[in-house]
Amino acid sequence: MPVPIIIDCDPGHDDALAIMLAAGDPAVDLLGITTVAGNQTLDKTTLNARRVCTVAGITDVPVAAGCDRPLVQPLDVAAEVHGPTGLDGPMFPDPTVDVVPEHAVDLIHRLLAEHPEPVTLVPTAPLTNIALLLTRYPRDASRIREIVLMGGSTERGNRTPAAEFNILTDPEAADIVFRSGVPITMCGLNVTHQALATPEVVARFVALGTPLGRTCAELLTYFGSTYRALFGFSSPPLHDPVAVARVIDPRLVHCVDAAVAVELRGRYTRGATVVDLHHSTGRPVNASVAVTLETGPFWDRMVGAVEALGARAHGPTPT
Repeated sequence: MPVPIIIDCDPGHDDALAIMLAAGDPAVDLLGITTVAGNQTLDKTTLNARRVCTVAGITDVPVAAGCDRPLVQPLDVAAEVHGPTGLDGPMFPDPTVDVVPEHAVDLIHRLLAEHPEPVTLVPTAPLTNIALLLTRYPRDASRIREIVLMGGSTERGNRTPAAEFNILTDPEAADIVFRSGVPITMCGLNVTHQALATPEVVARFVALGTPLGRTCAELLTYFGSTYRALFGFSSPPLHDPVAVARVIDPRLVHCVDAAVAVELRGRYTRGATVVDLHHSTGRPVNASVAVTLETGPFWDRMVGAVEALGARAHGPTPT
């Protein structure tokens, strides 16, 4: 049976493809899409989620807007990576998919209560909404099968030398989530940097011959240009779909058990995920940490999902 999931996101180029993977792969049942401030402001990330759903033909999944700022610190968006809109590249039409009149946290709470079995949460954004859910509705923890998140790193960061963007944007929220006792799988930079959208990968999307395939190629082309300029990557890493892929087929993303703590006070290390891979600290294991990706099968599932959605997708006007 498909695994029921809710995606909590801040689209973002890689979030956009994570949504498509979740909606287009038959191994998961996408119950809801919630948005949070992160890559861009909440109004922009929510508009982008609506745009993605519109062009991908995802019309039967509720979309809800959530928190517009981190729990403690000011919001610091990633416009240098994703552009002023948060989803630069393609020319999107006006969205026809609207948001539901619920806060994201309340939508997640309702979906958890209504579903007959525990649901997997897939946050690909700062963890503000998820932390608020766990503090406002603590009994919901028992209705969560697992939290499979994109964030953190076993190595170095991308926002600072020590910290990855999603965790650094709201470290207090991440700390709440990692200490919640809910089963967690962390897909950090160390594994998502293995999901490189090479020219050959981009060509596979173009070869689908659909408006949605061209949209994905345009998204990856823009994303690649900023990653080359900022980080020197020859091809951009597609972070967020890795977390969805782990739910689709755990064999695609190999993990090890470890204790993970979020640094809140370090002068140079705030927002870092301190991952005890060698069990040297004696701290109890609280996460399954992704370490390697089966890149070929991963891209097969990603391209296959976009192909499946293409028949009902209405792509943006080609640039």
